[in-house]
Amino acid sequence: MSRKSKREKPKFFAGLKEEEAEKRLKIYGFNEIKSKEIGAKEVLARQFRSPFFYLLFGAALVSFLIGEVTSGLVILVFVVINLVLGFFQEYRAEKAALLLKNFIPNKTKVLRDGVVKIIEKKYLVPGDLVLLGVGDIVPADLEVIKPVNLLVDESVLTGESSPVAKKAGEPLFAGTSIVGGEAQGLVVATGEKTSFGKVSKMVEEIKEDSSYQKEILDFSRLILKIVVVSIVFVFIANLVIRGTANFFDFLIFSVALVVSIIPEALPTVASFALSLGALKLSRQNVVVKRLSAVEDLGNIQVLCTDKTGTLTENKMKLVEIYSPDKEKCLLYSLLSSDYLKEKPELVKNPFDSVCWAFASEKIITELKKFQLLWEVPFDPFRARNSVLVKNRGEKILIIKGAPEVILSRCQDFGGQTKEKLENIFRREGRLGRRVLALGWKKYEKESYGEKEENNLNFLGFLSFEDPLKPTAAPAISLAERLGLKIKILTGDSKEVAFAVGKKIGLIKKPSEVVEGKQLKEMMAPEFARACEEFSVFARVSPEMKYKIVKSLGEKAEVGFLGEGINDAPALKAAQVGIAVEGAVDVSKEAADIILLKKDLKVIVEGIKNGRNIFANIQKYIKRTLASNFGNFYSIALISLFIPFLPMLPIQILLVNLVTDIPLISIATDTIDPEELKRPKAYSLKEVVWLIVLLGLTSSVFDFLFFWIFRTSPPALIRTLWFVESSLTEIVLIFSIRTRRWFWQASPPSLPLAGLALVSTLLILVLPFSNLGKQFFFFVSPPFFSLLLVFLLVFLYFALSEGVKVGYFRFKGPSSC
Repeated sequence: MSRKSKREKPKFFAGLKEEEAEKRLKIYGFNEIKSKEIGAKEVLARQFRSPFFYLLFGAALVSFLIGEVTSGLVILVFVVINLVLGFFQEYRAEKAALLLKNFIPNKTKVLRDGVVKIIEKKYLVPGDLVLLGVGDIVPADLEVIKPVNLLVDESVLTGESSPVAKKAGEPLFAGTSIVGGEAQGLVVATGEKTSFGKVSKMVEEIKEDSSYQKEILDFSRLILKIVVVSIVFVFIANLVIRGTANFFDFLIFSVALVVSIIPEALPTVASFALSLGALKLSRQNVVVKRLSAVEDLGNIQVLCTDKTGTLTENKMKLVEIYSPDKEKCLLYSLLSSDYLKEKPELVKNPFDSVCWAFASEKIITELKKFQLLWEVPFDPFRARNSVLVKNRGEKILIIKGAPEVILSRCQDFGGQTKEKLENIFRREGRLGRRVLALGWKKYEKESYGEKEENNLNFLGFLSFEDPLKPTAAPAISLAERLGLKIKILTGDSKEVAFAVGKKIGLIKKPSEVVEGKQLKEMMAPEFARACEEFSVFARVSPEMKYKIVKSLGEKAEVGFLGEGINDAPALKAAQVGIAVEGAVDVSKEAADIILLKKDLKVIVEGIKNGRNIFANIQKYIKRTLASNFGNFYSIALISLFIPFLPMLPIQILLVNLVTDIPLISIATDTIDPEELKRPKAYSLKEVVWLIVLLGLTSSVFDFLFFWIFRTSPPALIRTLWFVESSLTEIVLIFSIRTRRWFWQASPPSLPLAGLALVSTLLILVLPFSNLGKQFFFFVSPPFFSLLLVFLLVFLYFALSEGVKVGYFRFKGPSSC
């Protein structure tokens, strides 16, 4: 061995010193692969790539060419306003997405200064000694130093699904995951110098839109096509009727009409609503890994969850030890935990922690005399863990796990009958307590195998109590109001599952609980029915959880909450995977949403907020398209029958701008309870006929307006129509925001009401101001004419309310 190796060896086994780690961090940099961030320049560039920008800029250019300098300048002002608003909202959305990543720091366990520490993965440096266990994702490229039954899933790099066994000296690649055993590994490369980092740099990160965002984009394109075809027809008809005398004027008018109907802010409003919702969720301890997951969260119809920590406090209390030798029972429980290989403060298992706290100094002293020879960690499929320990030359095999599993492997029941013991743990289960049983035997053989876990001596039961969270029952009640089905999937006994389900008001009778072994015997149709009908599932294995989620997902949008390595398949099978912050790395990687606080009420509130966001986006779509379509076809058709333009291009654009001001705050609006009553697919197709009917209503009043003011001067007609069109769009917001009569709806949010008032004041003041007269060619309207306009707006609002309420009553409760 070289001198260098001899010098490194003591440092190696103690891990790096903190001072040395800090020096290496400055040399090698953070252990992270930086993805390309979207900066202000990129967001601004997007605004210039919009087809709406080209339309408006083209209209301004034509205005300058024909000498309409004022009109051209005003149109350019609209261009700048649209660019600034679009940039502001999209930039905020990008920053929100970036900020969310900071809520989920990835951590790993290292040995430094001879002490085991938990640090953020980005602070790892070459030379660090990393401690890995089942469920961990390898944080950097490592060399295996001390493997124990190590199995690694390398599919992320190789595509091979079969785990690979690893020996000392072999490499572990960043991004792969530990699926069996444990290991110590020496960091050899970090960040972009890892194998995973090199591959990542070769492929640019692809930003995918959610299905809803894609639908919005497709919907906008469809509208654009319909409108362009319509306007081309009107333009050609105008040329046929009037000739080419006012060709350029009508060209600008046509472009303005097209711009007025397109919901150009729709993608931006959607992105802004998503980012706003994501940040709001993060403040409520729900962090989305991608903005589009907010949409997925709102779509959940069935939520599958465990009970521990979600419905219960996860604060275990040791209630009773049922054993003729209670001290020995407690000692063997600690021997079968991690206390022989970890410092007490690093042991996170709540059952083990409460036993440690309960143990006397005598038991702790006795514990230290034992040596761990072999271990098979707890496995939900086996429902037990096993350890082989040694003391004074005597080897003892200890098995701890589910009572029925341990009892089935015992030959000696300590002077009691198996039936009597079964009755004890069933009774504890009915009280909502969780029971762990212990069996043991002396072990003489040199090798160890699972087949040796038989003919045990029964030692005793440990009965634990985990109190229900005060939020559990209110969460179930809120879920009922949302039309959200809650299903408990637990590995606990039927008795415990029933006790919890009954206390929170989810079920009433023991027959409403189904066990995994019953499900296993069912044929496919019966299994699917059971998954739908039952709300509480007991003694289900990870494989059964996956099957339940998969079955439910065929008919509904399913959310699944998991945290263990065996939950990863079910997390992937669910439409929305939810993991808690303390979950193993593999589960967090598979999840779409991370809970910073494990609480059912937090998830249900998150689902409610997700629905809130999309109900508000629907309001924007319905209001914008209903009013814009009506005005578009009215102006286009009326322009063919009068000798002047019914509204100047800049006036059309002004209507578009002032009526969009309140919609900036639409994402903050309140929602009626029935809007959240049941999950919706938020399909835009569902509102098409309502948009058509409200558009026709708007057109009827536009034609009525022209009939009333047909003899007035063109400038007065344009001014009054600006007021009428703008006010009808403002009042329509307060109609379309609810399915009820407007006075029965939840009060609008303060931002929405405030901005609507600002817009109304602008609409009424502009015609009388010098700004309105000089730049928008308005005239001061007579008081009587304004009263007639107000009357038309009132009648329009009343008829729109009738159309809306009638539509929803005809469509029934399933309508959007």
